[in-house]
Amino acid sequence: MDSNQFAWWFARAVLAPLGLLASAGCASLPPPVDKPPVRAFSEPQATPLGRQVAAAAPGPSVSGFRMLLAGEDAFGALAVLVDRAQRSLDLQYYIVRDEESSRVLLRRVFAAAERGVRVRVLVDDLNTSGEEDLLLCLERHANIEVRLYNPFPMGRFSTISRVVASATDAARISARMHNKMLVADNALAVTGGRNLGDAYFVQSKESNFLDLDLLVAGPVVRKLSASFDSFWNNDLAYPIGSLVKREPKCSGPEPVHAGEAAAAAPVAAAPAPVGTLTQELLRNELKLVWAPATLLADKPSKITSEGQPSDAETVSDDIEELLRSARREVIIVSPYFVPGEQGMALARELKRRGVKLRVLTNSLAATDAPAVHIGYARYRPELLKLGVELFELRPQLGTLRSKVGSFGSSQASLHAKALVIDRSVVLVGSMNMDPRSANLNSEIGLVLRSAPLAQQLVKLYDDVSQRSSYRVVLGSNGGKGRLQWIDDHDPAKGPVTFERDPQAGVGLRLLLWLLTPIAPEEML
Repeated sequence: MDSNQFAWWFARAVLAPLGLLASAGCASLPPPVDKPPVRAFSEPQATPLGRQVAAAAPGPSVSGFRMLLAGEDAFGALAVLVDRAQRSLDLQYYIVRDEESSRVLLRRVFAAAERGVRVRVLVDDLNTSGEEDLLLCLERHANIEVRLYNPFPMGRFSTISRVVASATDAARISARMHNKMLVADNALAVTGGRNLGDAYFVQSKESNFLDLDLLVAGPVVRKLSASFDSFWNNDLAYPIGSLVKREPKCSGPEPVHAGEAAAAAPVAAAPAPVGTLTQELLRNELKLVWAPATLLADKPSKITSEGQPSDAETVSDDIEELLRSARREVIIVSPYFVPGEQGMALARELKRRGVKLRVLTNSLAATDAPAVHIGYARYRPELLKLGVELFELRPQLGTLRSKVGSFGSSQASLHAKALVIDRSVVLVGSMNMDPRSANLNSEIGLVLRSAPLAQQLVKLYDDVSQRSSYRVVLGSNGGKGRLQWIDDHDPAKGPVTFERDPQAGVGLRLLLWLLTPIAPEEML
């Protein structure tokens, strides 16, 4: 949940009951655009990327994976895939920011289109206010098509105007396409938690995300593409030109048309990514861990289920089954953690069976979604009484052993989403452990049965929790639910104990106190 989703929640929870949206008018979607079905490229083995994967694979039944922890590694992997694609590029994202990192990457996408690659770009419409020019400029190329998913048909000049104009269509607009992936030649892909923007690649001077993606190869890539196709061909995917009818100001990808080779040259010369992983990929060293994998992917129809998807439309039951399979330990890494009554029942069941439950999430000072913190805070005391290990990320990272990149003086916020079951099975994807991911947004993730990959995530969890997080505990008066936050990352100083959410300003704490009685958990 970001600031735009908060605006929508505030409109529904606060303005609507006051009657301020009653006269907003109806902003229903226009009729679906007639568009022929288009499918993913079907012969990846005929491309250099496909042949590289085939040569590296130990067998046809396993897929290959590499963890992308550092922002520069994630950006480098995306850039190399885009540069090496020969036939197709499919991009599906919740957010595409008009920022330097996105512009550099999309210039490379534009250069790929120049050499004949077919490009499909699918973006959720919630966060496109102020970002449309970047996408409009990209689509000027004959080989690139951009579609907006679940769009706002009216009031498009700002987020608030969109929310107000769509108030009478609340059930549909509340649910968003949260998927993230880039697939090159249907042979290699990057998927996980990152959107496209400076903060996701640790390029912002103010605040950056601690995030996680996977470089993916093998048969599960074709399943990622099949999921992409289901959204691309859905009625809620509208060509951007059918919604935005104006000439863009192009400061991002150059407005170059096919055949204008001279003008395209500077596009192809965009700065090359750096980093050890990128250099290895450029030398054709994939260095993948091969393992059996299962794709968990929500159906597009979940978006229109009005928050009550069937088992066939959502993967939330699959995730619950995965959690219930634990015999010794469950590790949850989730920036937005709202277990709800169903999650608490599962936590109690795991506790009865002797399963250790460990959680890493954002502190109030580190989160980019304070409203979600309301739902999380409701469950902290009971989680701790159950013996759940609870860590909250500090807004300033300590010195980490993990290769997450340098955050410098910028603030840190957790955005990675992962589960580790018994140190042998992992889930990495776009879903948070909250009601929004379970019932409203469409999500995607990969279940990998691999002890080596699980161990990488356990190491990351231990590193971040011990060196960059507050340990949350019940104080001596724990029966009254009073919490304490312990910062013991610096042995020289010793543990420092806080009696309220550390580093969170009085104004923020007061705002959440006022909103807590009216915050609808299902919207968080």
